[in-house]
Amino acid sequence: MSILIKAALVENKRKDIYIEDSRIVEVAESITTEADHKISGKSKAAIPSFVNGHTHAAMTLLRGYADDMELMPWLEEEIWPTEAKMRKEDIYWGSKLACLEMIKSGTTFFNDMYWEPEQTIRAAEESGIRSLIGLLMIDFDKRGSPGEIKKRLSGISHNKHLTRLSIDPHAIYTVSKENLAWAGDFAAKNSLPMHIHLSETRDEVEDCINKHKMRPVEYLESIGFLEQRVIAAHAVWLNETELDICKKRGVRLIHNPVSNMKLSVGNVINYKGITARKIPLALGTDGCSSNNSLDMFDDMKIAALLQKHHNTDSTVLPANEIFDIATVSGAKVFSLNSGEIKEGNDADLLLINLKNNLLVPHHNIISNIVYSANSECVDTTICNGRILMQGRKVEGEEEIIEKFNEHAASLAR
Repeated sequence: MSILIKAALVENKRKDIYIEDSRIVEVAESITTEADHKISGKSKAAIPSFVNGHTHAAMTLLRGYADDMELMPWLEEEIWPTEAKMRKEDIYWGSKLACLEMIKSGTTFFNDMYWEPEQTIRAAEESGIRSLIGLLMIDFDKRGSPGEIKKRLSGISHNKHLTRLSIDPHAIYTVSKENLAWAGDFAAKNSLPMHIHLSETRDEVEDCINKHKMRPVEYLESIGFLEQRVIAAHAVWLNETELDICKKRGVRLIHNPVSNMKLSVGNVINYKGITARKIPLALGTDGCSSNNSLDMFDDMKIAALLQKHHNTDSTVLPANEIFDIATVSGAKVFSLNSGEIKEGNDADLLLINLKNNLLVPHHNIISNIVYSANSECVDTTICNGRILMQGRKVEGEEEIIEKFNEHAASLAR
C-alpha cells in the first residue's frame, strides 16, 4: 500500500510525504508519484507518533476502580485480588480498548507488562500498532515462575514486524534474588530485553537497604542483573551513585510522571542528573488504574511542569525536549526505526489538526502540542504504513467499546 500526504507542515515547512509499504520513501516540497491513498495536509502538521514506554494495557478494566490510595495497599488490597479474577477474554478486550485509546491519542508503540501476554499481542496486532510485550515474572503466582516463562516463550507466535518480546520481573520486592538472576541469564541467552519496576517508592529503597544493606540499583548490580538490555520504569528514588551505575551498565529509564504523582511516591525523577549522564530516557503513562489514561499529551505537559516546579526553574525540560523524549528518544530506547519524519524511517506518524482551537495561533507548534493540545487534536494516525485512524475515526471502535463494557461489568460483578 502507498500513501501520499500533500503539503503537510513538517518542521515549519510545507512538504509532501510519500509512504510505500511500511517506510517513508520520500519527503520533499513536491512529490508527483501516484499513491493508493492521497491525504491533504493543507491544515495539518505531520509529527512523529508517540512511544509509550511503560504500560499495563488491560488495566483499562480497572480505570477508576481503586483511586486515591497509597501504592502498596492499592496493589495488595485492590489490584492484585481483582486481577486474579480476570479471564483471558477480559484481558483481550481490556487491551483492545487500550490500543484504541492509544491510536486515538497518537501512540503507535507501547511497552507492556501484564498477565496473559498472548491476549495483549492479539489485541495489538489486530489494532495494527507496535509493542514490546513482556512475559511477567512474579513470585506469588505460578504464571510468573521461570518454568512458565520458559514454556510461554516457546509457545508464543507473533508478527515480528509489529511485536517483540521481553522478560519482565515485576520488581525487587516481588521477585526473589534467585529468580532475578535466572531472568538475567535467560534474557541474555535468548537476546531479550528486560522490563522492571525500579525505585518507585521510599519504602522500596528502605526495605532493600534493611534486607540487603544496599540500595536497589546497587543490589541488582551485585547479582549481575544490570546491563544494556534492562528497561527500568519509574526510577524516582535513584541517588547519584545509582545513576552512575545505570550509565555504566547502559540501563534505559522510563519516566511516568502522572502515575508517580497520583500514587504520591514522594519524589521526582532526577532529570538533570539523567541528562548530564546521557542515560537513555523515554516517557510512559503506566496503566489506566494509576494514571488514569494512556494519553501521552497529558504526560508530556505534566512531566515538563513537574520538573519546572521541582527545580524552581522554568527553563528545565522545555517543550522541545519533552516532545523529543516522547518521540525520537523513546524510539532510541526501544531500538525503533522511527521517532522522526525522514526518508528510510518506518512510517509511524501523525497528522495534527492545526484548525483545532487549542493549536491556534501558530507561534510555536511544538509548544502548543506540549502545553495546550490534547488527543482531540490528532486527526490521523499511521503505523507501519497503514492508516489506523483518519478524521478521528477508527474502524470498529463502537464494537470495541461495547464488548469492553460487557467484560468490565462482568468483572465488577
